[in-house]
Amino acid sequence: FCNIPRIALTATADETTRNEIKSQLDLHQANTFISSFDRKNICYQIVEGKNGRDQLWQFLEKEHPHDSGIVYCLSRKKVETTAEWLTARGRTALPYHAGLSDSLRQHHQKRFLRDEEIIIVATIAFGMGIDKPDVRFVAHLSLPKSIEAYYQETGRAGRDGLPANTWMNYGLQDVISLRQMVQSSEAAETFKRVSMQKLEAMLGLCESALCRRQTLLAYFGEMLDEPCGNCDNCLAPPELWDASEAAQKALSCVYRSGQRFGVNYLINILRGKQDERIQANAHDVLSTFGIGADDSAQHWRTLYRQLIALGYLEVDPEGYGALRLTEKCRPLLRGETGLKLRRQRLADKSPGKRKRRQNAEILDEDQPLFSDLRSLRKEFADAQGVPPYVIFHDTTLAAIAQHRPEDTASLLDIPGIGQHKLDHYGKRVIEVVREHIMSA
Repeated sequence: FCNIPRIALTATADETTRNEIKSQLDLHQANTFISSFDRKNICYQIVEGKNGRDQLWQFLEKEHPHDSGIVYCLSRKKVETTAEWLTARGRTALPYHAGLSDSLRQHHQKRFLRDEEIIIVATIAFGMGIDKPDVRFVAHLSLPKSIEAYYQETGRAGRDGLPANTWMNYGLQDVISLRQMVQSSEAAETFKRVSMQKLEAMLGLCESALCRRQTLLAYFGEMLDEPCGNCDNCLAPPELWDASEAAQKALSCVYRSGQRFGVNYLINILRGKQDERIQANAHDVLSTFGIGADDSAQHWRTLYRQLIALGYLEVDPEGYGALRLTEKCRPLLRGETGLKLRRQRLADKSPGKRKRRQNAEILDEDQPLFSDLRSLRKEFADAQGVPPYVIFHDTTLAAIAQHRPEDTASLLDIPGIGQHKLDHYGKRVIEVVREHIMSA
């Protein structure tokens, strides 16, 4: 088939992946067309994990009390329990994963596309081929394995061009579990090495104090000259602190205890906790025993997470979560280099200082009309058995609410309305608009 024309298409691929595609398909002389990866309408937020579900609920209540969205989890069990938990708190949340029957998955998918205020809680099995433009948020309760996966999943928000949010919660256990998963894999060493590099890039995005969008785009080879002003690090820049001495204590504790123990045990040594296991191992006589007593367990947990994420420590795949030093930590232990880290945000400090407008960019005075137009759209959609966005996108309804056309002919000036939609829905739309004009 050497003379057959070939084309390779992909939604998300870094330069290494693009070069591999060219090599595998023998496309060395092919032209390459790359569009921008920048989704300007999406606000990126990544938070340090404490109680993931409670943090998710705070995000939903504050930003999206009545919006449709997707919550991604790593396991089927977590999908089920999270959907049940959200439902018990009053949200309509539907699970979606490969363990459900085909008919139930299709039913949940149709409800998500057709109805409003639906939250889908899913594994990564959900999303491919889904074309719902008015997804207002995508949340992650588990850390994605790569920036490509993160970009693809968050990219399902805000396809109508209106403002949308992405939110991710991650913690120490995410870091340990994913590193162990890669290291203990039976895949070829080359694949494992690439997978680890992708995971490290994802962790770097999480721990970065720089603009999220700049970091994200740089991964795909696209430079953004200025910080975006639409991510958590731009809206509320994180505080940095000199973690050099604390990191030396944490790393020294790993070394002096034999590089055979996990985080919780190491924290107990640092904080001087007397227990049978520590005494049996004679670790209560180590020089690092109790040297971190002035700081909380959460402080040390956060520090260990950051040290693992930044490559100063690695997880022993055969050692049930035991931590080991890497070559990268030697200059830090010797005092030849310093380390500044982002300080964990306080639980009650919101990184988003922007004023949220309900249902995207709708002025307060236009909100009642916009809501009534959405209700009318739902009526049309239910009658025809189609998703609401098939009738009108939110951008179209927002334009109607803003411009308030007084006759059907004027509706043709609204983006998204052609003669066909004018004939089918124009009269009823104008009736709703006139009611608001008369009552104003």
